[in-house]
Amino acid sequence: MTVATDRLPAWTIALPFAALAADIALLGATGPAAAVVLVVALVAAVLGAVHHAEVVALRVGEPFGAIVLALAVTVIELGLIVSVMLGDQPQPTLMRDTIHATVVLVLHGVAGLCIVVGALHHREQEFRVEGAHAYLIVLLPMVVITLVLPNFTTSAPGPFYSAAQLAFVGVVCLLLWLAFTFVQTVRHREHFLPHQGVNTAPPVRPSGRLAAASLGLLLVALVAVVLLAKGASPFIQAAVAGLGAPPALVGVIVAAIVLLPEGLTALRAARDDQLQTSINLALGSGVASIGLTVPIVAAIAWWTNSPLALGVTPGGAILLALSFMMALITYGTGRATLLSGVVHLIMLATWLFLIVVP
Repeated sequence: MTVATDRLPAWTIALPFAALAADIALLGATGPAAAVVLVVALVAAVLGAVHHAEVVALRVGEPFGAIVLALAVTVIELGLIVSVMLGDQPQPTLMRDTIHATVVLVLHGVAGLCIVVGALHHREQEFRVEGAHAYLIVLLPMVVITLVLPNFTTSAPGPFYSAAQLAFVGVVCLLLWLAFTFVQTVRHREHFLPHQGVNTAPPVRPSGRLAAASLGLLLVALVAVVLLAKGASPFIQAAVAGLGAPPALVGVIVAAIVLLPEGLTALRAARDDQLQTSINLALGSGVASIGLTVPIVAAIAWWTNSPLALGVTPGGAILLALSFMMALITYGTGRATLLSGVVHLIMLATWLFLIVVP
């Protein structure tokens, strides 16, 4: 997906309105044909939303651009999670499964593919260790507090937090995201700026008028995503159940839909020898996913008195610990090679295999 800086492609203008039209036309519809159209329209709306977010991101520049993309992805993720929470078949583990999937996909899937693509094109690529470590410094406590600690508290049984604990965790995640955003955009902005390669031309900024048009279309696309998510979520749940797959696969599908377009943007940046931008996009999505999703979903769960299971399985906790160990090693040198990318992809395959064959 190439971002034009002089005009908006026709498909990016048509997709948000076409997605809204599909949602209105299929309101209350059932059957396989309606399911296919809704899912296709949902993916199209996500692609349109992220394209317009990219235009706005180019206008504001790094590292603000990565924040814009992360916020757009978080709104999409919230729409999918809340639509299932408030639907006819609520799934109390969906937020846990989606956040877990998002963390693993950004640490191993998107990052691994970006490193491999960059290594194939440029052999080795450089990035700023300070910026990469800043993401991990915030992401690690977020993941432990949200996905691991609920299994060890005593105020509520099992993988659940009590209402007071859930409120505290939501505030903590929000404060961590705010502190990180301040550091990223004000205090240490230079740690997140990409290295300018010798043969790399600086990105061309779109005009203010074009960025404003994209901002308006982005809002339309996000509304379409939220509405389509409510219509498509029952079909996604039914498809997973029909395959006999574990319910956790729904969270993987939600995370994959959300991260697909941003992942493509990160891959293009890695191909263009801008691995720092790829890291900003990938890890920034993980930080925003937890820092913003957890407080909002926790508030909705409290308001609707919906159960919210957060603790992962012991096996999942072990794999999360291994994931962060690998990430700390990968991002500790400032240079990425083919070997580290391949290892991350193998870790992703291991996690996916154990979901289907626990």
